[in-house]
Amino acid sequence: MGLNEDVGRRLRTLRRERDLSLSELSRRSRVGKGTLSELESGTRNPTLETLYALATALGLPLSAVLSDPLPADGPGPAPAGVSGSAVTAVLLERYEDEATVTDVFRISIRAGAVQQSEAHVPGTRESLMVLTGTAVVGSPDDTRTAGPGACAHWPADAPHVYGAPDGDVEGVLFVRSPVAEGP
Repeated sequence: MGLNEDVGRRLRTLRRERDLSLSELSRRSRVGKGTLSELESGTRNPTLETLYALATALGLPLSAVLSDPLPADGPGPAPAGVSGSAVTAVLLERYEDEATVTDVFRISIRAGAVQQSEAHVPGTRESLMVLTGTAVVGSPDDTRTAGPGACAHWPADAPHVYGAPDGDVEGVLFVRSPVAEGP
């Protein structure tokens, strides 16, 4: 199966586990019902913005729609990646304990581009370690600038931005979310 089919299968399963109709998930996420149907059937390419809207409406971190739960033993799945208007993110690792889920992504931010990200699940925080380039991230009213070797941290349960004003940025993004309470 390809990324589209895998993501579609997971979205459908997560929606059904929560006993939500397509219409209700569409309403909660503000993603069109037709788009959601095409995503679930694997016939539409998911964008980072759309997947975050759906994961947030389901009360889950992004990794829940990008990867199956990790097996108790053996290697995890191959990294799953998705692109948005300015950011490309590849899921490298997902760690879950009783209180939080930590997703680790390798990200690229395209030069001159800015990506607006809607609020994620309440209590979510993000940290970016910049490998190359200079990133501008955080709340649109309180951005942080980080260059190579530096880190920036911000609450991600409010709208936030990612930008690369002076050239491409490569980095490692840590997204820490509270564990969802049952389906």
